[in-house]
Amino acid sequence: MMTLNSRTKGRCKDMKIVELCREGSCCPVVKITDSRVEIGEKDNICILTREQWETLKDKILSKEL
Repeated sequence: MMTLNSRTKGRCKDMKIVELCREGSCCPVVKITDSRVEIGEKDNICILTREQWETLKDKILSKEL
């Protein structure tokens, strides 16, 4: 996992990037910021609010999904 600091409109935000690569496959990423989460690869991205992300994460951790 990589953590990047970026400046947005004069304020600093942390962005976490997780690469979901396996050998011989495409390389989708998860980009997490304070306000949203992007999942996917170039030209194929799903954008979730942090609230939607937390709901998805909770469902996965509780083995509902």
